[in-house]
Amino acid sequence: MESFGLPSEIASEAIAVCMRIRNNGGRAYFVGGCVRDMSMHIVPKDLDMEVFGIDPEALRALFPEKLFPTGRSFGIYKYDGLPLDIGIPRLESAIGTGHRDFEVFSDPHLSLPLAASRRDFTINAIYWDPLENRIEDPFNGLKDMEQKKLRHVSPKFAEDPLRILRGMQFLARFNLSAAEETTNLCRKLTLENLSAERIYTEFCKLLLFGRSIGNGIQFLSQTNCLRFFPELAALENCQQDPVSHPEGCVLRHIECALDVYATLRPAREWDALVTGFGVLCHDFGKPMCTRWNKAGRLSAKGHERAGLSPAEAFLTRMRAPKQLINEVLPLIECHMIPRRFASSKDATRRALNRLAHNVRRIDRLLIVARCDNIGRPPHIPNLSGENILEKMAKAAGLFKNPPAPLIRGRDLQTNLGMNPSPKMGKLLKRLFEDQLDGKFHDFNTGMARAKRLIKATNRGHRTPS
Repeated sequence: MESFGLPSEIASEAIAVCMRIRNNGGRAYFVGGCVRDMSMHIVPKDLDMEVFGIDPEALRALFPEKLFPTGRSFGIYKYDGLPLDIGIPRLESAIGTGHRDFEVFSDPHLSLPLAASRRDFTINAIYWDPLENRIEDPFNGLKDMEQKKLRHVSPKFAEDPLRILRGMQFLARFNLSAAEETTNLCRKLTLENLSAERIYTEFCKLLLFGRSIGNGIQFLSQTNCLRFFPELAALENCQQDPVSHPEGCVLRHIECALDVYATLRPAREWDALVTGFGVLCHDFGKPMCTRWNKAGRLSAKGHERAGLSPAEAFLTRMRAPKQLINEVLPLIECHMIPRRFASSKDATRRALNRLAHNVRRIDRLLIVARCDNIGRPPHIPNLSGENILEKMAKAAGLFKNPPAPLIRGRDLQTNLGMNPSPKMGKLLKRLFEDQLDGKFHDFNTGMARAKRLIKATNRGHRTPS
């Protein structure tokens, strides 16, 4: 199997681990996502190993200073110094309805097919012995991968409904199609008892690693799981104007926009999550705002602001970090503004300043806006507004930073002899508003503005506009 290979920087130590296990009567297999990735010539970041034929105590004795138990008593150990988890073959039985409600039985003498039967999908149930370069594939995962098919391993799949969301992100990451029997089984399951944190984690993986992200969202629809995400479900029944949105309903638009996002995704993880959730949620307000206008066309005027409440509810329910919510919501509220910069009367420094102040990161907003604009196939987008905004923001130093006050309290103290007071605070606020409105653009003109405001206030005159 020439396509299988460990990352070069850790290969020798990982092979040495396997050798020590074999020399002591056991057999080590790499399994799961790392084998799946290697089959596609993707270098895995993390490795999972299952060890047959050695009891947990004996296994730990082989690596006394390297193995450390992790999580609950699942018979899994972290190997210090390598991105490697080592586990004992085990079976799991559901004892409740939650993702964690399982009783685990570790047994190093389980047969490999029986151990593999507890796994979720066939593509994750492939075992590789690197010492003999031998593949064990009891459920034909390699064939399913070759045919781009996502198929569950056994009826035990139904004991853990989190696997629906894992399926969602695998379909998106590897551009697979779900087997009919897997889709049918998922329709019978419920996500009601899953922890919010696990749901958030799977959506993060969808957005961080998905290449055909719309494929994953479609899977939620196909399995009747949109009902657990009412904000998404509402989009499926919200039609759009066929001229400006020939792709169909709002949910279909979101799927297309997310596929575009996969090509524009930022390299930094936090930026990718903020923009990804921004694209996912940007039209949550349309079901509340879509109306027939006087021209006889569907319109969703005001959907940007209307989408803030459902987006916040969606993200809060899955316990997304508060900081993420705070950074996503301005992108939703302002996602239509960039296209206005195509008009010279709207592409002003004042508009740029205000926009950069509101969203704080123009670069993120442009990703959301471009995904929204391009995600309307076969409509040919006009990105002139977005391009003009990008050029203006870069020239002004506002592409990745919000406007910083040109005049600060220390400047008023040093240059005008003012002392900290409510009066100074009020003046600083007015100066920053004036700066955003484009009434001054540098320190000197800002100080001159401050002097005029102070002079007008001291005389009891109306402050200059």
